[in-house]
This record gives sequence, structure tokens and C-alpha cells, in this order.
Amino acid sequence: MTTQVLDDLKEEDEEEEEDEEGCVNPTEVKMSQIVMPCHCNHRQELSVGQLLKWMDSTACLSAERHAGSLCVTASMDDIHFEHTISVGQVVNIRAKVNRAFNTSMEVGIHVSCEDLFSDRHWRVCHSYATFVTQRTNTGQKVTLRPVAPQTQREHVEYSVAAERRRVRMLHSDIVKELLSSGSVEQADSSAVCSGMAAEKTRVESVELVLPPHANHQVNTFGGQIMAWMVNVATIAASRLCQAHPTLRAIDMFTFRGPSQVGDRLLLRAIVNNAFKNSLEVGVRAEAYQEEGPNRHINSAFMTFEVLDDSGKPCTLPRIRPEPLEGERRFQEATARKKIRLDRKYIISRKQSEVPLSVPWDPRNQVYLSYNNVSALKMLAARKNWRLSTEKDKVRLYTLEQKSMLSFRVEAEVDVPAHRAFCLLADLSNRTSWDMHYKKCELIHGVDDDDFIYRVVTPSVRQAAGGSPTSTNPGEGVLQDFILLASRRKPCGHGDPYVIALRSVSLATHPPFEGYNRGEVLCAGFTILETNNNMSLISYYNQASPEVLPYISTDIAGLSSSFYHTFCSCSQYLSRNRQLPASEEVTGNYGAANTIVHSTPL
Repeated sequence: MTTQVLDDLKEEDEEEEEDEEGCVNPTEVKMSQIVMPCHCNHRQELSVGQLLKWMDSTACLSAERHAGSLCVTASMDDIHFEHTISVGQVVNIRAKVNRAFNTSMEVGIHVSCEDLFSDRHWRVCHSYATFVTQRTNTGQKVTLRPVAPQTQREHVEYSVAAERRRVRMLHSDIVKELLSSGSVEQADSSAVCSGMAAEKTRVESVELVLPPHANHQVNTFGGQIMAWMVNVATIAASRLCQAHPTLRAIDMFTFRGPSQVGDRLLLRAIVNNAFKNSLEVGVRAEAYQEEGPNRHINSAFMTFEVLDDSGKPCTLPRIRPEPLEGERRFQEATARKKIRLDRKYIISRKQSEVPLSVPWDPRNQVYLSYNNVSALKMLAARKNWRLSTEKDKVRLYTLEQKSMLSFRVEAEVDVPAHRAFCLLADLSNRTSWDMHYKKCELIHGVDDDDFIYRVVTPSVRQAAGGSPTSTNPGEGVLQDFILLASRRKPCGHGDPYVIALRSVSLATHPPFEGYNRGEVLCAGFTILETNNNMSLISYYNQASPEVLPYISTDIAGLSSSFYHTFCSCSQYLSRNRQLPASEEVTGNYGAANTIVHSTPL
């Protein structure tokens, strides 16, 4: 584990301890297990299947504590296992409900390991599970009560849970869209032809569901099904690499139906594709009785590695898929790998890295949009915002984080939230009320919620004292920005409308001659409905180190630039408050109210 990772985990744990001081989450459930030889594989490492059992059990108890009724696992998000756990070490699992929707809820699961002899602690994995309540005797669904977040971390998880739910609902379509669009590169045919036949890795196993395998609802324990699936997947992976593989990740999976005591569980596994240092195994679980058809219970995709004596991944042999179905699985595995790599790249980007922009293409669209909105929601939920100044009920807040300076400008406006959202999501009139907007053109309407724009603003030049200052109109070189704008309507009561912005790069729009290409870290608006049909409008922006001197100077005393631009925005909203719905523009929502990080609001 690198020093940077250790520092990040230490900072995260310290923030969590500070958040939870004096706060008790009523849905939180903790489980601690000492790892015994019976829980381990031949290498004396905790079996991932056993760990999944404990994780599922802890999360289910948390979900039932909130629901007050029996719950079942509906799905589990991607799980990446950062470290293995050895005999004698202690596994600490903590689960709590992040958010309850109408009939489902998201449970966050955090797994850490503890060495009793060295007093070391480290994170193993983190995941999110979705649980639903069992129907009543009359067949009706149970409506869940809302979750009331208390700490800053709980507020962040509560807010971002809506974005994760959106990704889950789209997850099954992402691979199909990648394959249909031709975005997946074809493998080297010569290498594939010389590989091992995929059929040689096929594994089929039957398990009889007995009472010890059932949960307290007399259904097959979801964690047990996952453990059986890991077992056959490991055998399939071992047949290809002829070694003992290590499970590194499990893609998001969904339970399609229940299983009961007395069922026979048919488990099938096969290596779908093998890459240089990893391979993907597909697993399918079906349940059946002595009579009747098989019922599809679950499918999962698991990524394995083989590590050498120094802990580094080994080069793996290639796989040769069988025709038709095997080729389909082969291509889908390639698509899933691209999704994982794109998502990892987006999430792992540090705000100090240059360039800040992430390349946009259809295969990372969903996760880039998720990251865009999540970043703004997480910034909005941060604590320690300090009120710098207030003028005519326009308030300016600042937040210092290491080398970053974030600011928030907000005021209440006599315009309904939904109407303010429609107006601010339309960039067509932006130049009429914002002096920092020279030009704005729509490059690509990605979908109903995401748009990519090119925005032109005045430049920033160095003053005599070395601090950047905004140029006068027509002076110096203009700046342009390629911005992904993502809009979201509220997911539930108390949620704000969101317009999130971040820079992306497009191969079709390289830096233009005569313009400075600027970049936005995280910016956008939240619009919250308040009393009497009014809106609390908040604008957020993260300033990069290169413009900190200018932003810091501008913040002092709530400069006229911040204040007058926000007042112009308020006047624009008020003037257009009563426009009939027929005149509302339904397109061009996403990139509304873009205020880039190198210009004031």
C-alpha cells in the first residue's frame, strides 16, 4: 500500500470518527469475526465466499433494522478486493442504510481488517447493496420510511445514493450499447486461435439447499449462493492458468428470484476472456425442484489474477472461445473490462493532475456523468463552509482543502424551484445576464440529461503583482472550455435540482488557435425548493491552484463581480418567472449556468 493511499485512508477514517462523535446511526450494524482455518483456502487466506456471506448477513440485518420487516438482497454493486485476509486476523464489517427509496434501500458495507499482534488496521473493500422488503401476506409491497442523515458523511452518502441508483438502472444496457456502437476493439485473432479452448474451463456443479443454508426467512441465504458461485468460478479460472488464482473484483449483479430449502442449485462457470494479467469468469446460478423448469437465480462476472512470489500479476494464457455464444461472451467481457478501466481512470483522477479533463466517449458516458454529479453533491455536503461575507442576502462561503479553494454563493429567489431549474438549464440567454459569457455552443446532446458545450469567456492575464486578473472585454486572448453538463431532477423530497459541470476533452474539438483552453474541476448549481414557492439557489466552484490568488482577492469583501453576476442571475429568473410552460425550452438543459473556475461568478 502506497504512502498516498495510507494517507487517504487515514484522513477518511479521521473524518468519519469526527463525524460520528456523539452520533449513533440507528441502522448501523457491526460484525467482527476472527478468521479461523475453516474459513480459509489452502493458502490460509480467508475465502472470498465466506467474506461475502458475512457482508450479506451484516447488510441484511441493517436493512431489516430500518425496515422493521424481513428483507432480501436485490443486488450488490461492484466489489474490488484490495487485500487478502489471513488466518488469525480479525474482519470488521460495518453496514448502515444510506438511503431508503419507495420500496428499496441502499446499504453501504465497509470491510476492514485488523491484526491483533501489530495493532494495524487496513481497508479490504467497500460496496453498496440494495435490499427490498418481502411482500405482505396480501401481496403488497412495504413502503419504507425515509432515512434521516446526521453526519456530513451520511449526508454525502444520502445525496450520492440517488446517482448510484441511476447507474444501477442503466447498468444492464451499457454493455449492449458498447457492442452495438462498435466501440469494443477486436482481439488479435492469431493470439486467440492459439489459446486454450474455453470449453476446457467449463465447470458445472449442483448443490442441494439444506436448512443450514437458509436464512431466518427460510430462503436460501444470498451470501451462500454467492459463496458457491465463487467456488465454481475459482475452479474455472484455475483450469486456464493452472495455478491458484486470486479473486480481485466482482461486477455488479442482481438476484432475479428466490430459492428455498429443497432446491437444487445448478452452478455453471466458464472463462469468458483472458487478458494479459487478468481473466473474467462468468457464473450462472439456476434453481430447480425434482419437477419443473430451471429458474435463473443469479449471474455474476468475476475477475481473477495470478500473483507471483513477489505479489505481482503474472502473464496469463489466452482463451479461444467457442463459436456464437462463446464469441458473444468474449466480446462482452472485453466491453466490461473497458468500462472498469474507464471508471477507474475517472475516479482515480486527482484534482492536482494536469490535464484535469477526462476524454469523453460513449463507453464512459454513464460513469463520467455519475462522477460529475456526485462530485458536486459531495462538495455541497462538505462541512466547514465558512461565511466570508453577506450583502443584500447574497451570501458567499469558502472552503479550504489542501491546495484547493472552493466557494459557494447562494441566495433565495422568488421563483419556484422547477421553473428556476428550467431557466438555468437553458444557456440560450446566458450571455444576456452574465458578462463572463462571450459565447456558448452546443457540441453534442448526449441524452436527455447530459450535454457537451463549448463556452468562450474572457481570458485571465497576469497583473503586475503576479496575480491573475480578468481582462476587459476584447483585451487579451479569450478562453474556451469543453464542458460536460449533467442535470438531475430531485429523486425524493428534500433533494435539490442539480446542474453539474466539469471539463472533458473531445478529439473532435482540440484547443483552438487564438484561445487558451481552460479547465473546470467541479462547478454547478443546486436549486432547493423552500417555503412559499421560492428557491434557494447555490452556486459552487472549485478553484485550481493557478487561479487561487485571483479568487482569494475577489472573495475578500464579496467583490462586485461575484455580487453583480449573482444579482443579474436573480433578476433574469424573476423576469421570466411567469412564462407559460409551453415556452419553456426542454432541450439544452445540461450545461446551464456554467461559471468556469478561472473566472468569477
